[in-house]
Amino acid sequence: MFPPQFIVASRIGSRLDVSSKKRLLEVLGELLAAGQPRLSPELVFERLLERERLGSTGLGHGVALPHARMKELGEAVGAFVQVQRPVDFDAVDDQPVDLAFALLVPEAATETHLQLLAQLAAMFSDAGLRERLRRAESADELFDLLNGWRATRADA
Repeated sequence: MFPPQFIVASRIGSRLDVSSKKRLLEVLGELLAAGQPRLSPELVFERLLERERLGSTGLGHGVALPHARMKELGEAVGAFVQVQRPVDFDAVDDQPVDLAFALLVPEAATETHLQLLAQLAAMFSDAGLRERLRRAESADELFDLLNGWRATRADA
């Protein structure tokens, strides 16, 4: 189960027009920083970019899971975007990315970080969910799909 307020409607982007991995990370940084008084979009972007330099967070199947630890955070936060045209993300399967879920966790939250990454990896390994996310027409629909998956998988 995800923490309360981990993913909220205001941190979801639908049918976004981005042309590069860098721009996708910038957009995710903007979404993640929104409503977080101790974070700036630039700081979040820099942390996500630092993590990408260690190795791509492209999971395959058109999905990326950028993530970072931040001392400025008290709890984990997530953001999700669906892009109009897939972008090159150096994913493990060399496929471009059109779905990206970004995750920030407090710097000391090692176990929480690993658990959330595992839950998100399991979520995006669901081919049916990926397809429904790609067909979604609005941020509200994306939010419902993400929350619906959580609800149906919470007891699994």
